Amino acid sequence: MLRLSKKSDYALMSMKHLATRQGEAGAASAREIAEAYSIPLDLLAKVLQQLVRQHLLVSVQGTRGGYRLARTPDAITVADIVQAMDGPFTVTACSPDDHACDQYSTCSIRDPLWKIRNRIFHTLNAVTLAEMSSDAVPEPGVSPMTFVGSRPS
Repeated sequence: MLRLSKKSDYALMSMKHLATRQGEAGAASAREIAEAYSIPLDLLAKVLQQLVRQHLLVSVQGTRGGYRLARTPDAITVADIVQAMDGPFTVTACSPDDHACDQYSTCSIRDPLWKIRNRIFHTLNAVTLAEMSSDAVPEPGVSPMTFVGSRPS
């Protein structure tokens, strides 16, 4: 099953929280975000620092300090956030250029899996933080109640 890591979950929650505060004067502290979503503060602090290192957040010092988005919400995608936490998207251990694999010449799934990987990436790259922060995230052809692995009745 394809699944986001807890760090990516926390990063997305934090980024959405900060996107909804864009019009407010102050930044949000790690403690404020952690308390709002019941996230362990130590883990959230590491997530936020990783987002700063990846230039998705800026750290603001001072009494009204905390974290702010480094770019506008419409210039940050879900793919940006997930890759900042978990690295490049993969669905298989091999790559199109990995000729060292023992099954390279006979593998029948490598190319289809890389096509799936590209579709996942393009889908996550098409959804911005601004869209995630609104109440309606567009999902072409997918009902919000359709789950992966579910079958029509």
